[in-house]
Amino acid sequence: MTHVKWLSSITAVAEPFTGWQQEVAYHVRQSEEEQGEPVTRIRPRSLLVPPGIPEFLSRTRFVEPGPCAIEGRAWSGQAPVSRVEFSDDGGGTWANAELGEQAGEFAWRGWGYAWDAAPGEHELCCRATDEAGNVQPLTPEWNLDGVCNNAVQRVQVVVRG
Repeated sequence: MTHVKWLSSITAVAEPFTGWQQEVAYHVRQSEEEQGEPVTRIRPRSLLVPPGIPEFLSRTRFVEPGPCAIEGRAWSGQAPVSRVEFSDDGGGTWANAELGEQAGEFAWRGWGYAWDAAPGEHELCCRATDEAGNVQPLTPEWNLDGVCNNAVQRVQVVVRG
């Protein structure tokens, strides 16, 4: 389960698997003393494909001014994604993105936004909302092991002007 890139087989079992990851590691807890709540479903999450060309050290992206197609994917393990929003000012303001078709109840969903890139520095963000009303947070919700971090992605972009 922790190294799925090396998956070579799958074994079906009749009872719940009680491996270390399931019984100890993947739990949302605030201290070492508590067992916490097991992680069962992924929280709403969206990511965008960073536009432009990255600067090597800072990873800041550089974009020419004008129309810029932003696209990404969103998903939630709690309910289908019903909304994705885009921000170019670090989450100060939000605009609805265009949603693509969803292949299944818990499948990822493509989205896109036609951004008019104005000269200057921008922090691009996206956030998903699912049909149950769960919204991707601006900052991660703290827990001891750092599991379930679904905070909005932040991409630094400089639009040349």
